[in-house]
Amino acid sequence: MLVESCPQQTLQHVSAARQRGLLTGCVPTMGALHQGHVSLMQRARSECGYVTATIFVNPTQFGPQEDFSKYPRTLQSDLQLCEQAGVDLVFTPQTDQMYAADAETVVHVGRLTTLLEGAHRPGHFDGVTTVVAKLLMITQPHKAYFGQKDYQQQLVVRRMVRDLNIPVEIVTCPIIRESDGLAMSSRNRYLTAEERQTATALSGALRLAERLCSQSGAVPSVVEQQMQQMLLQTPGLVLQYAVLADPETLQPLPERVPSGTSCVALIAARVGTTRLIDNLLLVFG
Repeated sequence: MLVESCPQQTLQHVSAARQRGLLTGCVPTMGALHQGHVSLMQRARSECGYVTATIFVNPTQFGPQEDFSKYPRTLQSDLQLCEQAGVDLVFTPQTDQMYAADAETVVHVGRLTTLLEGAHRPGHFDGVTTVVAKLLMITQPHKAYFGQKDYQQQLVVRRMVRDLNIPVEIVTCPIIRESDGLAMSSRNRYLTAEERQTATALSGALRLAERLCSQSGAVPSVVEQQMQQMLLQTPGLVLQYAVLADPETLQPLPERVPSGTSCVALIAARVGTTRLIDNLLLVFG
């Protein structure tokens, strides 16, 4: 497995693989890897002849009150997981290799970035789309792999790739959960044992929404209210949003929806000092 911090060298390695006729895949990450990331790398390995993973804690997607400085950095164990997953090349740039001191260009996606996460984290998605565009240009993948846990992020990246005619297929992979239902996240390591127990309320509320939506005649606004009530009654949890939305546009659902309508339930909440998100794709009965 190659480990490379230089963008130009990384591009050369991937270009050589493409010239050999190999299908190339990329898994962009911020490190602090867990089995959710490993599942993305394994999926890429099963579908591609040459797999690149990127490890870069991107400063431009953190807000001024967010955890950039304390975001976990575990490069050595991350590299071991990459190697075990069969990754061919790990790109690990420094910040000055990704952003010139006088950089002025930002990649901005419109309406999709104003909702939900975008409303709670202004500027976050501009940082995501700018760095992902750069990583895609450097790693030249035929396929790029993202996790469903960051549901809105993968939608935004899909829109960016479509709108800019970037020749890459975005593959969204299922959420990997702990045995207690908690969605795997690099930020879970911040949780105390008590907070960890509290955090399982997110997946519990999603399962509640799933049960309610499966019932004939379910009303979206009532399902939302039930989710919110459950979370608001959870001690130690501060709810930011719990909604049902159109799975493509994230727009609110109409008051009545026909049987078979798909939606996504999305939750964001703070448990202690840790902000958590989760989601579940649902179908109305």
